Amino acid sequence: MFVFSLSLTQAQEIEPSFKVEGDRVKATYYFADGSVHKQGFFKNKKLTGEWSEYDAKGNKVATSFYEDGKKSGIWFQWNKNKLRQINYKNNVITSVNTWKEETSLSTN
Repeated sequence: MFVFSLSLTQAQEIEPSFKVEGDRVKATYYFADGSVHKQGFFKNKKLTGEWSEYDAKGNKVATSFYEDGKKSGIWFQWNKNKLRQINYKNNVITSVNTWKEETSLSTN
C-alpha cells in the first residue's frame, strides 16, 4: 500500500488598511509578515501626494508623487549602490538622473 501526502502552505495575505484623513484616504499595503510595503494617499479615488515604498527589511526604496492620479514631481528610487531621480510632469518623464556609489577610493 502506498500513501501520498501533500501539504500546502500559503502565505497569509494581509489586507491593506485605509484611513480617512481630511479629504484624503491614507492607504497602507503590507508584506505577508505584516511590515509596510507601500503607503500613500488617495483623493477622489485617485493617487495623490507622496507615496513611499519599502523593502521587506523596512528600508525605504522609493518615493513618488501624484497629482490627480498622474505621476508628477520628483521621484526617487534607491537600490544597493544607486540612487535614481526621475522627474515627471503631467504623467510624462522629463528627465532622469542616476548617481552611483563609488566602489573604490584612492588615497595617498
